[in-house]
Amino acid sequence: MEKMQISSFYSSLLLLLVLLHLAAEVRPQLSSDFYAQSCPNVLKVVRRQVLNAVKTEMRMAASLLRLHFHDCFVNGCDGSILLDGSDGEKFAFPNINSARGFEVVDAIKAAVEDECGGVVSCADILAIAARDAVLLSGGPSWRVLLGRRDGLVANQSGANSNLPSPFESVAAIFQKFKDVGLDSITDVVALSGGHTIGLARCFLFRNRFSGDDMPLESNMASELQSLCAQSSDGNATAALDRNSVDVFDKHYFTNLKGERGLLSSDQRLYSGDDAATKALVEIYSDNVALFFADFAKSMIRMGNSSPLTGSAGEIRKNCRVVN
Repeated sequence: MEKMQISSFYSSLLLLLVLLHLAAEVRPQLSSDFYAQSCPNVLKVVRRQVLNAVKTEMRMAASLLRLHFHDCFVNGCDGSILLDGSDGEKFAFPNINSARGFEVVDAIKAAVEDECGGVVSCADILAIAARDAVLLSGGPSWRVLLGRRDGLVANQSGANSNLPSPFESVAAIFQKFKDVGLDSITDVVALSGGHTIGLARCFLFRNRFSGDDMPLESNMASELQSLCAQSSDGNATAALDRNSVDVFDKHYFTNLKGERGLLSSDQRLYSGDDAATKALVEIYSDNVALFFADFAKSMIRMGNSSPLTGSAGEIRKNCRVVN
């Protein structure tokens, strides 16, 4: 009898330990209705502010999309790119003189705070604004998963090392995507399609007409060379998607097939030695519906990159500083 009681005791103890371990592993999940009770109008408030910003400057759509992307690749999607300070991610090499739209985020945050103070995180605002920016540019929509909390620290060194570079190989970029949980070539090619809107500085593409190993259509090369020759600081800009700069469409992929990719990393998707990326470029150039569907899925996956949830982090009152 004693042996049975001891055995039962240890069995119960083992079960308890397993349950405690599982409980420790469970984290609150993001959901599309996270603010249904606490801030039911948040999506309308953000949409209104993004619409105003895009009406004022169409390029802002690409800037808001890029902020969310650059946020999620460093510390996860925690709003850390928004923090001020000389050691902030804003001043990392991929972001300095490049990441923009911070004033628009300030305006969105102020409007959201007026609607429901202290409830909605800056990280969630970035996720919603990115979706709305794409939609208002003619692209797809998706149900944004919400419930992120804001990080307490920026990571400038992480921004310098984690963000994909236009000078890297497909393999190197794929590894950086895998590091944030985007482990499919589809994620790389679909999200690269975000370059269907926006601009890039000469500093990022002048290698295209001076020794780059990726082909570039001759007329485009001449025009870019002339543009950059007039920009001693390298900050003159050109459209990432030639002849379709403000419309979210499949034209970016058509350009790659015509050797008109602005960045080396873009053109490498089609002209490099990776057959899988080339095949997807071919498919997306012919099938905008599939591109839109895959882009939306990849944005949801990216937005779920290491979010702070539950009691982690905080809800910033001002997106630029911790409380």
